[in-house]
Amino acid sequence: MEVARPQLIHRWISVSVVLIGLFFATAHCFYLPGVAPQDFIKGDELKVKVNKLTSTKTQLPYSFYSIPYCAPKTIVDSAENLGEVLRGDRIENSPYVFRMREPQMCNIVCRIVLNAKTAKEFKEKIDDEYRVNMILDNLPLVQPIKRTEQDPIVYQHGFYVGLKGLYAGSKEEKQFINNHLSFTVKYHKDAQSDAARIVGFEVRPFSVKHDYDGGWNDNVRLSTCDPHAKRTVTSADPPQEVDDKKEIIFTYDVEFQESDVKWASRWDTYLLMADDQIHWFSIVNSLMIVLFLSGMVAMIMLRTLYRDISKYNQLETQEEAQEETGWKLVHGDVFRPPTNSDMLCVYVGTGVQFFGMTLVTMIFALLGFLSPSNRGGLMTAMLLLWVFMGIFAGYASTRLYKMFKGTEWKRVALRTSFMFPGIVFVIFFVLNALIWGEKSSGAVPFGTMFALVVLWFGISVPLVFVGSYVGFKKPAIEDPVKTNKIPRQIPEQAWYMNPVFSVLIGGILPFGAVFIELFFILTSIWLHQFYYIFGFLFLVFVILIVTCAEITIVLCYFQLCSEDYLWWWRSYLTSGSSALYLFLYAAFYFFTKLEITKPVSGILYFGYMLIASYAFFVLTGTIGFYACFWFTRLIYSSVKID
Repeated sequence: MEVARPQLIHRWISVSVVLIGLFFATAHCFYLPGVAPQDFIKGDELKVKVNKLTSTKTQLPYSFYSIPYCAPKTIVDSAENLGEVLRGDRIENSPYVFRMREPQMCNIVCRIVLNAKTAKEFKEKIDDEYRVNMILDNLPLVQPIKRTEQDPIVYQHGFYVGLKGLYAGSKEEKQFINNHLSFTVKYHKDAQSDAARIVGFEVRPFSVKHDYDGGWNDNVRLSTCDPHAKRTVTSADPPQEVDDKKEIIFTYDVEFQESDVKWASRWDTYLLMADDQIHWFSIVNSLMIVLFLSGMVAMIMLRTLYRDISKYNQLETQEEAQEETGWKLVHGDVFRPPTNSDMLCVYVGTGVQFFGMTLVTMIFALLGFLSPSNRGGLMTAMLLLWVFMGIFAGYASTRLYKMFKGTEWKRVALRTSFMFPGIVFVIFFVLNALIWGEKSSGAVPFGTMFALVVLWFGISVPLVFVGSYVGFKKPAIEDPVKTNKIPRQIPEQAWYMNPVFSVLIGGILPFGAVFIELFFILTSIWLHQFYYIFGFLFLVFVILIVTCAEITIVLCYFQLCSEDYLWWWRSYLTSGSSALYLFLYAAFYFFTKLEITKPVSGILYFGYMLIASYAFFVLTGTIGFYACFWFTRLIYSSVKID
């Protein structure tokens, strides 16, 4: 069996390399059509695609054709990557067809007569403020909104299904559907040829009760929107009410505008930051915290520790040695394995996996590989990086486990590969069942769920075992001082050194370093906005690492000076407790910024934020643990121990 192990490992590595190659080949096929520019000449067909219906009030996406909109003869689903499916995207063809640089006016899409069931479906979507999302040449549809002449134009993603209000002296609010769409396609023309590239896709929705003479036929002319009479829809027209037996006629206009915006800059409108001063304020706020902590660490390292080490190394007589106090007294117990050391190894390994995934994802995002033009690319990259970082998780957990004199490395590898993903998968499965019960497109299909399980069991678990095997074969990490056989009694601690109090205090500063940027992240996720300021995010991430490390070192030093040597778990929990404040802030954000009313939507929000907080706990806890691990080894290797 010993001979077969290297062959087995080699086989798993070969399979992993092949899977990585297949992934990048697939990503190549998906990615380039969406990113590479496409030229259109006059008269070329432009196909508009429809995406999911979204609402910030329910957080439950639905497919476009879940309500009785006009549909083409055959509905064709577009190929979607893993991230798009998990986001609830459902991209399909539509009956809206344009011709490049050929304006159209009052095109009739279809006519429907509502019954009680279809009227109820439209009313529910209007009441819940659902928006319709469309795509043209990989650009999402936006609605320009300008509240006053002085205010800049704000772009809203998609357009509302309809609106609710009073009309013509009615005392009761009624629902009105946006059944006329006035599209504007912006293009940048090549000076050398007749080709042009699409750089903008905008809409102005209207609700209008169309009128026509005679019976309905293919050649009917609308009196409310007639290209022959050059009469188009205006906001002064009577709106189209949604109710049983109401007739709705869907129409649209298309206007083409030449733009100076080049194709490479067409996403700038979508990614334009409203006020970058807030982000700079966030960075300055975080830097002040780091400078404060750095000053404390510098004082400890350069002044207090230097003095302590010099004093300890100059002790010559036994009488002087008996008078010594502080952190040197616990040198015989400071590296004693903690209780539940196996679980600590598992959490540290998982944290290393998370750290690697986060760091590599941010680097790719900074380089522009994960732009919003590749929908779902960020989530797909995070999932795949998590899977392939399993090898580092296994290595880190068993290296620490071997230092604790452990021998059952397979058990630790098994727990590392199953504990965190298992907990997250159970929560995710329950939430997915709730979404499925609401018949939302956000429910992950069985095929995608099976693909996630294959990634977990087929790649992540074997890689964790490969890393664990390599890590356990390495020589054990040697402690700088010897551990006594009999544990030293810990003296009674001051109230401020109580484990619960110090742990809770330790989490405040790491959270304080990121909470302003956290607001923008939550807004982009739950209010369906683009987040593309990865430069700021990377700076905040670096500041978070430094803050977690420094606060843990400071509190660890105070703890050792109080002759409390149980630092292993406390170092992990000190910076990891910032996840508690993250979850509390998420609850505050829910009640102050969101307008979620449905119980299912509230459960989804807190369920997903619980997963995010748990991941944040693992990440920050591991950073604090390794900082404290390095610090204790450094100081105890610097003193002479008799």
